[in-house]
Amino acid sequence: MPVLLLGKELAFPPPELAEEDGLLAFGGDLSPQRLLLAYRKGIFPWFSEGTPISWWSPDPRLVLFPDQMRISRSLRKVIRQRRFEVSADQAFPDVIRRCARNPLPGRQSTWITSGMIKAYCRLHEMGYAHSLECWKEGELAGGLYGVSLGRLFFGESKFSLQPNASKVALARLSELMIEWGFDLIDCQLPSPHLLRLGARQIPRRRFLQLLKRGLRFEDRVGKWEV
Repeated sequence: MPVLLLGKELAFPPPELAEEDGLLAFGGDLSPQRLLLAYRKGIFPWFSEGTPISWWSPDPRLVLFPDQMRISRSLRKVIRQRRFEVSADQAFPDVIRRCARNPLPGRQSTWITSGMIKAYCRLHEMGYAHSLECWKEGELAGGLYGVSLGRLFFGESKFSLQPNASKVALARLSELMIEWGFDLIDCQLPSPHLLRLGARQIPRRRFLQLLKRGLRFEDRVGKWEV
């Protein structure tokens, strides 16, 4: 099936039409309405600066079920000693910009373009995009951000300036997801780092089933507090 070119119409082709690598379509825009529609259909944007907007729906899909996160003995010690102070939605613009400048090993920073930063900051202002921050002595040491819809959190990226900071943020996110009854954290693409933390790949068909079920519930819109 050829990759489709999107126009001005607010619509996407079915995710099942994606290429083998997950590429589904080019074009469109990064308006809040289109981004939210994409997530509700199991689709996300991923492209580099200076290239057309690309939309993806990979098969299989990497997900983390909140109660299945693997917390190592060393990470548990870091959490128990409270080496970092964790907050939510206190520094979203800083978190996404840090993710762009400080990618985790094996990840490229170029996909978090200036347009992506502006678009997700707008989603944050609308109450759909959220960040968790880890602070050490008043300085931002790590964090993550993503989009929340229904009982699903669509993780976008995370960063660490101090050892274990992003892992602590993810562990706190998993705790919140369990507390709030969320079904899963979408991790999108395979990553050795996330696989070691308990994420696993599931067929796209299964992901879309879980997506449909999770979206039946009310969105948790607004500022998060932890």
